[in-house]
Amino acid sequence: MKNPLTKRLPRELKSEFGKYLVIFLLLIISIGFVSGFLVADGSMIRTYNEGFQKYNIENGHFQIAKKATTSQIQAIEENDITLYENFYSEESITNGSTLRIFSNRTDVNLVCLMKGDFPSGENEIAIDRMYADNNHLSVGDTLKSDSHEWTITGLVALPDYSCLFQNNNDSMFDSVKFGVAVVTPEAFSKFESSSIKYVYSWKYAKEPANDKEEKKVSDDLMKAINKEVSLQDYVPRYLNQAINFTGDDMGSDRAMIIVFLYIIIVIMAFVFGITSSNTIMKESHVIGTLLASGYTRAELIRHYMSMPIIVTLIGAVIGNILGYTVLKDVCAGMYYGSYSLPTYTTIWNAEAFLLTTVIPIILMILVNFTILYRKLSLSPLKFLRRDLKKRRQKHALYLSPKLAFFSRFRMRVIFQNISNYVLLFVGILFANLLLMFGLLFPAVLDHYQEVLSDNLLCNYQYILQIPLEAMNEENKLSSLLSMMYFQSAVETDNEDAEKFSAYSLNTYDTGYKEEEILLYGLTDDSRYISIDFADAADSDDLYNGVYISSAYADKYSLKKGDTIKLKEIYEDDTYQFTVDGIYNYEGGLTIFMPQKQLNDTFDLGSDYFSGYLSKTEITDIDQKYISSVIDLDSLSKISRQLTVSMGSMMSLVDGFAILMFVILIYLLSKIIIDKNAQAISMTKILGYTNWEISRLYILSTSIVVVLFLLISLPIESIIMTGLFRAIMITSITGWIPLYMDPVIYVKMFVLGFGTYLIVALLEYRKIKKVPMDEALKNIE
Repeated sequence: MKNPLTKRLPRELKSEFGKYLVIFLLLIISIGFVSGFLVADGSMIRTYNEGFQKYNIENGHFQIAKKATTSQIQAIEENDITLYENFYSEESITNGSTLRIFSNRTDVNLVCLMKGDFPSGENEIAIDRMYADNNHLSVGDTLKSDSHEWTITGLVALPDYSCLFQNNNDSMFDSVKFGVAVVTPEAFSKFESSSIKYVYSWKYAKEPANDKEEKKVSDDLMKAINKEVSLQDYVPRYLNQAINFTGDDMGSDRAMIIVFLYIIIVIMAFVFGITSSNTIMKESHVIGTLLASGYTRAELIRHYMSMPIIVTLIGAVIGNILGYTVLKDVCAGMYYGSYSLPTYTTIWNAEAFLLTTVIPIILMILVNFTILYRKLSLSPLKFLRRDLKKRRQKHALYLSPKLAFFSRFRMRVIFQNISNYVLLFVGILFANLLLMFGLLFPAVLDHYQEVLSDNLLCNYQYILQIPLEAMNEENKLSSLLSMMYFQSAVETDNEDAEKFSAYSLNTYDTGYKEEEILLYGLTDDSRYISIDFADAADSDDLYNGVYISSAYADKYSLKKGDTIKLKEIYEDDTYQFTVDGIYNYEGGLTIFMPQKQLNDTFDLGSDYFSGYLSKTEITDIDQKYISSVIDLDSLSKISRQLTVSMGSMMSLVDGFAILMFVILIYLLSKIIIDKNAQAISMTKILGYTNWEISRLYILSTSIVVVLFLLISLPIESIIMTGLFRAIMITSITGWIPLYMDPVIYVKMFVLGFGTYLIVALLEYRKIKKVPMDEALKNIE
C-alpha cells in the first residue's frame, strides 16, 4: 500500500519552495565547483605525467659556445644518450617582453598546438598560449622586435616550458615579460649567428629510477661532456624548474578544496536540521495525531528526512553534471591561467564522485537523523499539546520593566531563536573568512610590491656564472686556465660595484618541503648591507654565527639565538648556524655573514667571490658570465605572477562568499518569521502596522547580524593569520608577509550589511503577506 505521507512531500516543497531553492542552488554551486576542480585537477595531473612520453620531453640540456662538431656529438652519445639540437634566439619585443624563439621541434620536446596553425612562412610565428593571454595577443596579430616582424599563426605549449622560467635559478617564473615561441627552420636560419644559443637536449637510453640516481648519472655525464666541449650551462631534468615546478604545484590545493566543500555541507545539514525542527513544531498537531494513529517514530524520521536528502541528491547530481561540463573548464582555466599546459583530456574521476556525492549525502543523513531523532522522541500527547520542550522552563528570562516594550520584545525574539543565531554566526564567520581571503590577497600583493621597492639590498645584484670548463676535475690545468680567464673577465670598472660571495643550501628538517636559502658573504664595512659582524671578526676559530633576513625569520619563526640546519641539495652534508640577529629584508630567504667566513666554511678560497652589489648597472662584463640579475623587476616576479594567476579566482571567492552570506541569512530569517507567524498575525489584529511588526522581528535579526559582523572581524583576523601562514609555507617558495589593510574590515562590514539589507526587504514582504486569520489557527 502506498504510504500516505509521500503525498505530503509535493505540498511541503511547494509551501517551502523559496527555502529549498536557495539551498539547492548553494549545493549545486559548491558541489559543482568542487567536482569540476577535482576532475580538472586529476585530468591535468594525468595529462602532465603522460606528456613526458607523449611529447618526448628531454632528460636534460646543456649549452655550449658554438655548434658541436659531428665527432663531438658522436663522442658524447657514447654515454648511452641521444642528442637533439634545441637552439634558440632571444628577441626583445616592442611590448617590453623577451621572447625565446626555437625552430619547430620534430624529435624531442614536441610542441602542442592549442589554437591556429604552425608557422609555414618565414614571417610567421606560433607563440606560447599563456604569454599570448597575458600580453593580449591572438592569432592574426603582429609581433615586432627591433629586427623582425612576424604574424602570429598559432598558440602553442612547449612541454619543456610548462612553467615560464627564463633562468633556471629564478625564484619565480614570469609569464608576462617572458615567453617562448617556434618558427620554421627557414625563418630560424635568418637569425644572426651571434644571437643563437647552442643548446642540446639529451635523452637517456635507460631512464634513471629516481632523482638520486639521476643526480649520479647526470653528474657523470657532465664530466664526460666537459671532456669534449666547454659547457656554459648544464641542466638535468630533475633540476629543471621550467618542467618540474608545474607538476610539484598541481594537486596541492586538493585537500583545501575538499575541506571547503564539507564545511558548506555541514552548515547546510544543520540548516536542514533546524528547518525540519521548525517544521515539526509547526506541524506538532499532525505529528501527534500520526503517532497516536500508529505511525512509528522511524517512519516520521524517514518522512522528514526525505526532502533534505532528495534536494541534496538532485543538487549533487546536477552539480556533478555541471562539474564535468561547464565548471570543469572554469577550474581548468585556473591552471591555464598559471601554467603553459598542453591540451588535456577529461578523465572520469570516481574519487570525485565519492567525495562530492556519496559523502555529502551521508553527512546530511547523519546530521538530520540526529536532530530529528531527538525532536521526535516525545510522546504523542506532548505533540498534541504543542509542548515540545523536554525540560520545562520554570520562568521566562527576567527583563527589566524599565526597558521599553519594543526592546524587551526584540530581546525575547533573540533568546527564543538562540540556536538559529548560533548557526547564523558560524555561517557569517565562514562566509566572511572567504570574503576576507578574497579581499586580502590582492592587498597583500600590492603591499609586498611597495615593501620590495623600499627594501632593496641595492639596485642591482649580479650573480656570476662560472664556466663549467673551469670546474673540470679531469683536466686541472685547463680548469685552472679557464678560472684565471674568468676572474679577469668579470672585473669591472664600475665604482659602485662591491664584491660578495654567495652559496646556496637547502632547508633541512623543518617539517615542510625543502627550500633554497641564499647565503651572502659580505665584505667588511659593506656600503649596501650594514651589519656589525664584530663577534665573527674577533673569533679565531671558524665562527658559525649569522644574520638572517626578516623574511626567513618570519617564515620559519626564527629568533636571535636559534640554531638553523641546512644541507646540500641531494647530498648528505649538513651545516649548522646560530642566529646572531635579524636583518630587515623581505626580498628573499637569505643568510648574511662575513665573506671570509663563507669562503672558509665551504672551502671556496680566500679570493673567491660570486657577484657584485651595485647602485648602478654594470655594463662592462660579458652577459655569458652573468647567471642572473636581481633587481626590483626580478624580485617583483612573485607578486606580478600571483596577481595574474590568482586575480580572477579572488573575484570568484568574493562572489561565492557574498552568495553564501545572503543564503544563510535568508534561510534563518525566514525560519524566525515562519516560527512567529501566529504571533505576527495576532499583532496585526491588535492594530500594529507592518512597519511596527518589522521593527520587532526584522530589527532584532538586524541587531544580531551587526553584532556578529563586528565580533567576527577580530576572530577572522586571527584565523586568517594562521591560514595565510600555512598557505604561504606550503604553496610558494620565498615569503610574502601578511598585511591587513584596515580598509578591508570596512569593506567586509559594508558588503555584509549591504547584502543583509536586501534580505531584510525580502523578509519585510513576507511579513506583509502573513494573513490575520493565521492567529485563529491552532488555538488551544
